[in-house]
Amino acid sequence: MKSGKSFEMISHFMPLNYSNISFGIYQPDKNIRDENIWSRNGVSLVAQKIKSLDEILKKRGEVVGINEIHMFEEKDADAIATLLRSGVKVVVSGLDTDYRGKMFPIIKRLFELSPKRVDYKRAVCEMCKNPEAVYTQVYRNGTPILEGLPSILPEDGTYEYRALCRRCFKSA
Repeated sequence: MKSGKSFEMISHFMPLNYSNISFGIYQPDKNIRDENIWSRNGVSLVAQKIKSLDEILKKRGEVVGINEIHMFEEKDADAIATLLRSGVKVVVSGLDTDYRGKMFPIIKRLFELSPKRVDYKRAVCEMCKNPEAVYTQVYRNGTPILEGLPSILPEDGTYEYRALCRRCFKSA
């Protein structure tokens, strides 16, 4: 959503390519838009597509990166809890709220794990240009959709996504 969250993920993991630290970067196979993690700044990072975060438990590493965390199921937070208990550093990136402004269930579960650090990256509101966009509004044919869709929507060109601030966001 043009906030810099992908660039932040890439910036965190790129140096590890030159270290002795073992790591893995993953994203949901539901993310049909991208094969790799990419930033509008022109840089990208290879990420393995997986169905469930349980798949990460079979591959050990000192650091794990998870992109588009909001596309995973709520129960996948259990795998992150397991990784944290075993001393793995986990870095996640994704949206916190859906098109209605409601927090994704997996994000709620992650907050229950008491993360060491949470960084919010805010996009610029596409309507008023305020650099405090906190929501993703979904449009179809220029009209905001307020209800009736699943939380995770395909990025297949059916819908338009706009980063909006609290004042410009329309809720049901």
